[in-house]
Amino acid sequence: MSERAIPCMVMRGGTSKGLYFLASDLPTDIATRDAVLLAAMGSPDIRQIDGMGGADPLTSKIAVVSPASRPDADIDYLFLQAVVDEARIDPSQNCGNILAGIAAFALLRGLCKAAGETTAVRIHMVNSANIAVATIETPGGHTRFDGTARIDGVPGTSAPVLLDFIDVAGSTCGALLPTGRALDHVLGVDVTCIDNGMPVVLMRAADFGLTGTETPEAMEANAGLRARVEAIRLAVGPMMTLGDVAKKTVPKMCLIAPPVAGGAVVTRNFIPHRVHKTIGVLGAVSVATACVLPGSVADGIAVLPASGPMRLDVEHPSGFFTVDLEVEPQGEGIAVRRSALLRTTRRLMDGFVYVPDAVWPVV
Repeated sequence: MSERAIPCMVMRGGTSKGLYFLASDLPTDIATRDAVLLAAMGSPDIRQIDGMGGADPLTSKIAVVSPASRPDADIDYLFLQAVVDEARIDPSQNCGNILAGIAAFALLRGLCKAAGETTAVRIHMVNSANIAVATIETPGGHTRFDGTARIDGVPGTSAPVLLDFIDVAGSTCGALLPTGRALDHVLGVDVTCIDNGMPVVLMRAADFGLTGTETPEAMEANAGLRARVEAIRLAVGPMMTLGDVAKKTVPKMCLIAPPVAGGAVVTRNFIPHRVHKTIGVLGAVSVATACVLPGSVADGIAVLPASGPMRLDVEHPSGFFTVDLEVEPQGEGIAVRRSALLRTTRRLMDGFVYVPDAVWPVV
């Protein structure tokens, strides 16, 4: 036998797409596992022509799911980013978009059972050791994918997936404000370093001579901009307790500007080298949190609700991402009590992915 068949489901989660595996179907040795996943994705190759990847970080994602390893969760979810043009699997971050498909995958694979017309699944996000609760529709005990929910960046409509994040502030960096300040000055630029589920560095687009409404393609084509953003990213890595981030996909770098379509703020996100066509789930949560933080770079730029629930529409190149926040003052800053949002998901394929026998020999 020259190939090994591995059970795999391809799912769209939010505005991303990836391969979903049971941990029990993958090698236990991490080096072998990573080699298998790189072969499955077709990395390293900018086209990923010999694998399932879509030649973009947003479609080169992997979920590894297993029974819960802690009593307050129903399942474990490990997110892995396959780097498109490098032979590298990066486990350093969560992915909230791929998270949107985890509850449905777990039910379809028999790790959880439907609890009625809707089912809430408590998911242990292994990358950061936090809990997210995903509520999906399960009429008649069956996972539903069709529905009327719509999210920007995805055509059509689907069944809603409600994501509620439990205590994710500082999940990667150890604190909501890893530097201990709402504002820092790095290489001549004001920045806000924040981690409410995803380490993000916010900067004013105007400080780079930009409006913030430029297309992702235009920003990627601007070599000077990319070099300057990357220099700041490398400088803030140790400041955010992330160490040397040259080979890491965090922190994400976010340029912000005043809203232009009725939202709270305009964003353009480097993830960290390509510019996102939308915005990541947990990246949006961190950005929204910075918008309500006194003294941040978003202070004076973001437009906040005058009263009522703290619901912020974060503008991105494909539309809006709505984040619900519950925060309260704490000293000169804030404490985050709840972060919630809406996503959708869809099962695209269920079967086997094949990798060369030389990568993981069949015994």
